Amino acid sequence: MKTLDRYVLREWIKILVLAEVGFPLVVIIIDLTDKLGSYLGRGIAKEAVALSYVYYLPEVMYLVLPAAVLFASVFTISPMGRHSEITAAKASGISFFRLARPVFAAAACTVGLGILLGEMAPIGTLRRAELLGKRPVHSMATRSNFVYRADGGWVYAIRTLDVGSGQMQDLIMEQEGRGPQFPTIDVAASRATYEGGKRPRRGWTLRGGAVRYLLGPTREVAFTFDSLRIRALKEKPVDLLAEPKAPDEMRYAELGRYVDALARSGSDTKKLRVERALKLAVPFTCIVVALFGAPLAISGPRTGTAWGVAVGLGTTLIFLVLVQLTKAIGAGGVLPPLVAAWLPNVMFGSAALWLLKKTQT
Repeated sequence: MKTLDRYVLREWIKILVLAEVGFPLVVIIIDLTDKLGSYLGRGIAKEAVALSYVYYLPEVMYLVLPAAVLFASVFTISPMGRHSEITAAKASGISFFRLARPVFAAAACTVGLGILLGEMAPIGTLRRAELLGKRPVHSMATRSNFVYRADGGWVYAIRTLDVGSGQMQDLIMEQEGRGPQFPTIDVAASRATYEGGKRPRRGWTLRGGAVRYLLGPTREVAFTFDSLRIRALKEKPVDLLAEPKAPDEMRYAELGRYVDALARSGSDTKKLRVERALKLAVPFTCIVVALFGAPLAISGPRTGTAWGVAVGLGTTLIFLVLVQLTKAIGAGGVLPPLVAAWLPNVMFGSAALWLLKKTQT
């Protein structure tokens, strides 16, 4: 790496780290100042409050990462124009694109960081809700009359679950099919018993029930059983006791399975599909804002720090408003969810290409 590249990259990383750490700390301080009295009034320990903000950190860092990349790009390029470093580089035969190349490359690398933070944020959100009492941690050992959506398209309807004894009463399992080659499977059992220990004995044993294969509107194959073990029923009793997660408490793959399950039950999933697509679209914004911010930073090279702050805040505000607008449009069905999630990136990317084309190299 050449000396110029190292210099540009070093300045960019310093500003990125400062923004990526500083912005979340400001958000946390403001939130803590506003809500500390409420937390203590509800009897939440100070240690739990402090730990909840540690779990809150990945979510805030994920949300501010595009803004941090934008500020780093603007405040790296803008001083070079103000101090005539860009003019000197051009005079020596180095184009603006060559000068800004480390910025674009580093912004591309932050996409992976954004995806990682996006996968960590739901875990932190779930743990924070438990620490602050927004999501109760179950101490009960029983649950009655509930539905559990498992992997592989299976849905369980259970009358009673007793974790202590490892038993279920009146269990119905169903996996929706796609035709005669993959029929709908319906399993009903009067009770089920869980055996711990090592495989192969570990798992549920269903007793006193029937299995039906629904091959079509008027065709089915059925048989009864005294005892039956199904490989698909792999959840432990304590897993079935868990409350359903909210969408913001799910990672990308987990949210995808949840959306598919809702779609099979006939629910409207447009809004959740937009939310899922945004989990990838938001990290890729880092590249777009770097391409957008670098040429914009030298359009007013003599205006100083105020110009950089105005560009960073104004662009971030416009982008956030655009994301909320397209999210509402996608949830309403006006645009496909995938298009609605990526539309802000496409619009800002088009503006970035226009600015790059107008930039004097």
